[in-house]
Amino acid sequence: MRTVDWAAVEARLGTALPGDYKRLVEIFGGDGAFDGYLQLHVPDAHDRSMDVVRYTEWLGEWARTRGSRLWNPYPVYPAPGGVLQWASTEQADGFYWLTGDPDPDRWPVLAKEDIPDSWVRFDGTTAEFVHRVLTDADHPFSTARHFDVHWYQYYGDQVQP
Repeated sequence: MRTVDWAAVEARLGTALPGDYKRLVEIFGGDGAFDGYLQLHVPDAHDRSMDVVRYTEWLGEWARTRGSRLWNPYPVYPAPGGVLQWASTEQADGFYWLTGDPDPDRWPVLAKEDIPDSWVRFDGTTAEFVHRVLTDADHPFSTARHFDVHWYQYYGDQVQP
């Protein structure tokens, strides 16, 4: 189990985060990926692009100073109701929350390929989204079409559960 100071993380981000995401991070949240494909963005990751706090701060500043057309029609968090990235894939797909609801456990997941206007919305929790990626062959971002067995592979020095 990984210990995370969620109060400090959420204070720095300026928002609470979904409870099931926090549980996923506590169980799996080292430097690694599900099926070598889906990598969670976690607090204190070695790589800034995989650190949910540092990447969110960087992306918010990027959008503020350079515009956020790449994420149209959505604003980028910390803009009200903006998208906040929580995972990505080896193929540059991005998984985001749409942060408009005051209850983060009700935030829908938005998935985006690395091409404009490719948003797909999933009304369900973060954990449900990850589960469907791993087990539902009809899911647009599925690994179930390619693997019968699933795993979490660690890439870094994090302590494994």
